[in-house]
Amino acid sequence: MTGDTAAAGPLPAAARQWLARRRRDAGLRPYVVYMAAVLIFGLFAVILRDDGFLTATNLLNIGRQAAPIAVMAVGMTFALASAEIDLSIGSVAALSSLVAAEAVGDYGFVAGAAAALAVGAGIGLINGAITVKVRIPSFLVTLGMLGIVSGIARNMNNLQSLPIRNDTFLAVFGAGSVGPISSLLIWTVVAGLVGHLVLHHLRWGRHVLSVGADRGAAAALGINTDRIRITALMTSAAAASFAGVLLAGRLAIGRHDLGENLLLTVIAAVVIGGTNLFGGRASVVGAIVGSVVMAMLNNGLILMGLRVADQLIARGVIIILAVALSMREQKET
Repeated sequence: MTGDTAAAGPLPAAARQWLARRRRDAGLRPYVVYMAAVLIFGLFAVILRDDGFLTATNLLNIGRQAAPIAVMAVGMTFALASAEIDLSIGSVAALSSLVAAEAVGDYGFVAGAAAALAVGAGIGLINGAITVKVRIPSFLVTLGMLGIVSGIARNMNNLQSLPIRNDTFLAVFGAGSVGPISSLLIWTVVAGLVGHLVLHHLRWGRHVLSVGADRGAAAALGINTDRIRITALMTSAAAASFAGVLLAGRLAIGRHDLGENLLLTVIAAVVIGGTNLFGGRASVVGAIVGSVVMAMLNNGLILMGLRVADQLIARGVIIILAVALSMREQKET
């Protein structure tokens, strides 16, 4: 059976049984992120009740901060679900913001967004091809790509920001709203719905989970594992590029470091959202909620007067705890 034939058929029965067993054995784990969201919100609501945490303006600001994190988290979910990882997403977002800013001035807002997405998909294709064909772990490939893309972004406009003056681009991708609802929140919902549909209701998404669960078994069943891994990394990079578009739309600039500091935040959001670092189990909805948790955590720590260094420490602790939980699950299975 060829990979193309398998891709056209239903998910093998063995893979469906494995996924069903994993869902049944998960217990309360899928709900940890929701409990964390309620706990953190309640804690900050009490501690920061006199510092404006519960004001409508601040809550909307949390939503806007969560939007690019959530979009990147959706893409990272597919990478991790396939047992790969993408460390280049921050630099991809930065480069994409510059590409969008450059293209939108000459060709309009649609071309600006499309050019940015093309850049992201191209970088993801390179990441995937090197990982699969040269057989270098995606951790190392994307770590190297992080440096390459970051250097390109810094050389693109000599470390200078590129302003965006296209009102349509800004309204659609950041500064606009539909009634009281920010366009950033709308894009977050769209990314979450599409990601959830693809992962759990389309054949490709189910194949991603199967490849992440057991690559050898998936290949034996006829799934084209190379194609799945490459397209999963392309999805991650494309999502990062769209997050760069949203950041550019929100701030009205493209900048060489825009989004570069979000890597740890995105990984933390995805893992606490229920995605296994070692593949085979993932939750797009959990990743979205995890992104809100991380944005809420950052916002609360800022209102408490903590420094950026303290915020980094908090994110690092969350990642370590999430990885420890994932490793425990790996041993149990």
